[in-house]
Amino acid sequence: MRRALTLARRAWGRTAPNPMVGCVIVRNGEVVGEGYHKQAGLPHAEPTALAAAGDKSKDATLYVNLEPCSSQGRTPPCVEAIIRGGVRRVVIGCLDPFPGHEGRAVAALESRGIKTAAGLLKEAAENLNEAFLCRARRGRPFVLLKMAMTLDGKIATAAGESKWITGPKARRKVQRMRQWSDAIMVGGETVQQDNPDLRVRSPARWPRQPLKLIWSARHDFSDVLRIWQDRKHPPSFLKPKTPDEWREALEHLAQREISALLIEGGGELAAACLRAGIVDKAAFFIAPKILGGRHSRPVVAGPDPGSLADARNLNDMKTERVGEDLLVTGYLSDVHRSY
Repeated sequence: MRRALTLARRAWGRTAPNPMVGCVIVRNGEVVGEGYHKQAGLPHAEPTALAAAGDKSKDATLYVNLEPCSSQGRTPPCVEAIIRGGVRRVVIGCLDPFPGHEGRAVAALESRGIKTAAGLLKEAAENLNEAFLCRARRGRPFVLLKMAMTLDGKIATAAGESKWITGPKARRKVQRMRQWSDAIMVGGETVQQDNPDLRVRSPARWPRQPLKLIWSARHDFSDVLRIWQDRKHPPSFLKPKTPDEWREALEHLAQREISALLIEGGGELAAACLRAGIVDKAAFFIAPKILGGRHSRPVVAGPDPGSLADARNLNDMKTERVGEDLLVTGYLSDVHRSY
């Protein structure tokens, strides 16, 4: 199963709106076939592994990190390929949570005499596809709030200067987050001050650029800004304010098969998302710099809290050294999880 997860990660950011899936086939203690889903519309992991195994799939055990598909989509159902391959046992990381799909492949396989077991390395399997699972279970994208700040919690000077707070290794890490995302949202002030393009720039010629979203009620931005470089895919504007408006906006994005939403700032947008309770996970890059200044811009702005009880706690917090910077991640809610 660990090998299946490793294979699945090879397609990081390329499979949307599908999940990342890897598959390994073992017979008599030997790996006889393996594969992974490389891109939406291409063969799934299971038939790829079965093709590699050939006749050796008969009476073998198949390991896959997500329950095999059991319905016709862009490709045929994987369950049928597994049955034809003569596999004796199927081990699954986590079930497919889409309505009408969960457990259906397990039932179909067992009805044909194929033994199944689900839940092996379940936490790792769910974490890998947490955005896909969130859209399946909640009908909205998984929301990742990414911010970069100084040690004293500042993202820019009072005049708005912010480049660059963090170092090159942290910025490369952000490119990987953009690869994962289906949409990126920034505030209007960030568009004006930072002039971002909101594109995946590394590696070059990345095949799947995220949808660009500007959180702003005004639309009169200069068309020479970098966010308008791609004339075929201009940014969209939206300005939800209340929790209900945010939920409606997220549901609309989910209907467009947006599973992963990356919030990149600034401080007012970060505060609005946190107040609305839509943030699933936070990723804060902390640079070893102290900016100071009463009017320097805070990483999370918005109205002043009434007490410390209003603070939002992180669950499952992790820290990671990224070059000279520190990355702190954690979950603000567990809506995408079943464990």
